[in-house]
Amino acid sequence: MTQLNHNPISQRVQAIPASGIRKYFDLISSMEGVISLGVGEPDFVTPWHISEAGIYAVEKGYTMYTSNYGLIELRQEIAKHLKKRYGLEYDPNTEILVTTGSSEALDLAMRAILDPGQEVIIPDPSYVAYMPYTILAGGTVVPVPTYVENDFKVKASDIKDRVTAQTKAVLLGYPNNPTGTVLDRNDLEGIAAVIRNHNLTVISDDIYDRLVYDCEHTCLASLPGMREHTILINGFSKAYAMTGWRIGYAAAPAHIIEAMMKVHQYVMMCAPIMAQMAAIEALKNGEEAVQAMVSDYDHRRKVIVKGLNEIGLTCFEPKGAFYAFPSVKSTGLSSEDFCEKLLVEEKVAVVPGSAFGEFGEGYIRCCYAVGLPDIEEALARMKQFVERNRK
Repeated sequence: MTQLNHNPISQRVQAIPASGIRKYFDLISSMEGVISLGVGEPDFVTPWHISEAGIYAVEKGYTMYTSNYGLIELRQEIAKHLKKRYGLEYDPNTEILVTTGSSEALDLAMRAILDPGQEVIIPDPSYVAYMPYTILAGGTVVPVPTYVENDFKVKASDIKDRVTAQTKAVLLGYPNNPTGTVLDRNDLEGIAAVIRNHNLTVISDDIYDRLVYDCEHTCLASLPGMREHTILINGFSKAYAMTGWRIGYAAAPAHIIEAMMKVHQYVMMCAPIMAQMAAIEALKNGEEAVQAMVSDYDHRRKVIVKGLNEIGLTCFEPKGAFYAFPSVKSTGLSSEDFCEKLLVEEKVAVVPGSAFGEFGEGYIRCCYAVGLPDIEEALARMKQFVERNRK
């Protein structure tokens, strides 16, 4: 019998790197006394009235499948929410899809719109999963460098310069993970003009839309002429402290949602019904808890940014999400070396900026969604480390 020397792993999977964040999760799991500023997850527990709605669902026997689109009541509440906050009108019957976290929504969006070889323009640095989503859908990533001199904001002109005949979409995640950058209305209007002029689709990852400080979030889909060009992605993980519930959604024109649903129905069937019922409660009665969490994050943001600058890790002021993105160039260490040595020597876990793209090199991501005492202790340990390793 002829034996073929085929690699059992697909080329697409081989082409994507392992998550630079998960590596540090594995390291800290084997160490005691570590203060982790690495995990992009709220330290708040889900507000009790939201959890109670999920528990009640189980107690009452709501353990079955729902429509592939999700519970109609949840889609109606999402539509109300988007109308109230951003003036956007979406038909809950045909233009909203409930997903298993916003991560699934992003994956579905890529697979629904991309043909092999088509290009997706993505700011760099940005969320670690954007590039793999694109590659797994058969697309090609076109990175757009961003720089601290401009607070890591992507420029419309830089996007325009990278549009080719193969460009299909632009993927924007603002407020940004890892930098905490926010794009204001003027920034987005320039980008919107590029999208419209070239008849592109923009995937707008708004998962941190509620976590903004000293400013307001502008929803790209709400700008004139942009609703029909936008796949709006959001979820409940960050604002409502519901990461483990795995519940998100997409809002877009009906033909795009239908295409996303076709993939969703085969790979996921539906989001868990008990999580959907908890999400209904979050939208109906969760605003007070959101405001309290945002206020707390804002205080922590100010403490960590001030502390990082004082110890010599220059950090611009992030306006959104819950990340600080300081430079470590003063130490002469690469991002990865800095993080590994800091973890071993001082037991503080942060994530190398290089995990988020080529232009994240020289920076680290510090998540301040941890208690204030831990932030202060982490800063003290980092000060000792920087003093030993300064060039």
